Amino acid sequence: MRTEILKLSALLVMALQPAVASQALAQAATTAKQEHYSVSTTPVGKLLDDPAAAEILRRMIPTVYANEMFQTAGRELTLKAIQQYEADALSDENLAKIQAEFDKIPAKG
Repeated sequence: MRTEILKLSALLVMALQPAVASQALAQAATTAKQEHYSVSTTPVGKLLDDPAAAEILRRMIPTVYANEMFQTAGRELTLKAIQQYEADALSDENLAKIQAEFDKIPAKG
């Protein structure tokens, strides 16, 4: 009896997995499509690869944008993480202004 219950439970779990997995994937895809860029979570490389976001950076933090380290080694970091190295250009006030500009860009997937 116990073995039958375990088999039935296993079959039920296996039957539900594709539905749950596809629902989770669809939900993740919808969420990803609706995400805006963030100074706290979006890697600089992703920002630099989008012409609209790169233009915001070039315009609002020109000295940081022109720095070769920002363009190369900084690609995996967020603006918030780079703040410690560029405290004046990336002050909390300036990051808030940059975020406000990012929010104007249509959500990206």
